[in-house]
Amino acid sequence: MAASSINTADLYDDRGEELSSLAVQFQSLGGQSHFSGPVRTIRCFEDNALVKSVLATPGNGSVLVVDGAGSLRTALMGDMIAASAVANGWAGVVINGAIRDRLAIAGLPLGVKALGSNPRKSAKEGAGAIDVPLEIDGVAIRPGAMIWCDPDGVLVER
Repeated sequence: MAASSINTADLYDDRGEELSSLAVQFQSLGGQSHFSGPVRTIRCFEDNALVKSVLATPGNGSVLVVDGAGSLRTALMGDMIAASAVANGWAGVVINGAIRDRLAIAGLPLGVKALGSNPRKSAKEGAGAIDVPLEIDGVAIRPGAMIWCDPDGVLVER
């Protein structure tokens, strides 16, 4: 089975003890319903400058996990940044926060999970950290770990 078509429920049945499941009820907002790859991380708050710069680099099939502290007050990714991710070979993006341009993003061949959307753009100061360990909803997410996403949820290698 190709990595992009693995169902998280089946994967959990096979490898449950090796995986953590995020209980956060992310919305599937991209054009790819199933996506997986090695994790890259960003921690930022209402500032998407790092998201833009990282997604403008070669993704090589990676999944960017962005911990925006669950804020829905500003969007951390819009259609132009998402299109850059596609052009640079990223498999997907998981955002513990909001996106914007959700209809345009839904038409892109990119996996996107986020809490919701807000048309308000974020700050562009570059505040935050890249490739640091994250903890979202009690689940540790480390750079380089594998992540699998589909409409059922998100699984992360422990």
